[in-house]
Amino acid sequence: METTDIITPLVDDPFTFGRIAAANALSDVYAMGGRPVTAMNLAFFPACSLPTSVLAAILAGGSDALKEAGACLVGGHTVEDDELKFGLAVTGLIDPARIVRNCTSRPGDLLVLTKPLGTGIVSTAIKAQMAPPALEAEAIRWMCMLNSQAAQLLLDCGASAATDVTGFGFIGHACEMALGAGVTFRIELAKVPVMDGVAGLVIDGMIPAGCYRNRDYYGRLVSGISGDPLLPLFDPQTSGGLLIALAAKDAREFLARSQALGAFAVCIGEVEARGGTPIVFS
Repeated sequence: METTDIITPLVDDPFTFGRIAAANALSDVYAMGGRPVTAMNLAFFPACSLPTSVLAAILAGGSDALKEAGACLVGGHTVEDDELKFGLAVTGLIDPARIVRNCTSRPGDLLVLTKPLGTGIVSTAIKAQMAPPALEAEAIRWMCMLNSQAAQLLLDCGASAATDVTGFGFIGHACEMALGAGVTFRIELAKVPVMDGVAGLVIDGMIPAGCYRNRDYYGRLVSGISGDPLLPLFDPQTSGGLLIALAAKDAREFLARSQALGAFAVCIGEVEARGGTPIVFS
């Protein structure tokens, strides 16, 4: 499998930015149950306004994530550009008989999410210098975290379907899964994990434009609840977690094994036969 992803800076520290961008690019491989093996750097750098030491730190952060992933950096390309951007082109391997797709969830499956939401809102607050330090640190920790452990568990537990939660937000990616499988996802809003402090940032207006775009496009596919409580669920995530559909017994095994490993995983709903909108909140 081949994938690529490029992002603009979310944080001030260049090493951390490189690590986040690499984790984000690796996520598509993990979402299919794959194992990243090689990667190439893709850097867009304003050499006229930033010292090359910044680029070196970004590349070092990306290399740090690749080392943890067990993937080999085999090259890359740097372009002089007005805006700083960085990402990876990643090659991954998976047994063709074990590919986990995003369109194969089944009625009766339970839905598990492996990272809390809110990184887009927190990143907006970071840029405005309005993010509480503890919340900023938490968001960075989640964005730097690879989805490698969850990817291995979803294979071991026989997941029906999975996706990573990124630019379309939780609701957008859940809609794509439900529409692809011809089912309805019934989500318990109170169980969807959102980082503490995000609701306060929403009140303060720290909402990225992508959040509104996601709401405008996917809002018509949602029923049960509307309005401000759903804004963090439309929030575009960077290096978000995996949304996984598993048969009930497999979901229980996934959650138990995650807990034993000290990994984050929460059951947030279930898959039903299609009825009404693709996403129903309760």
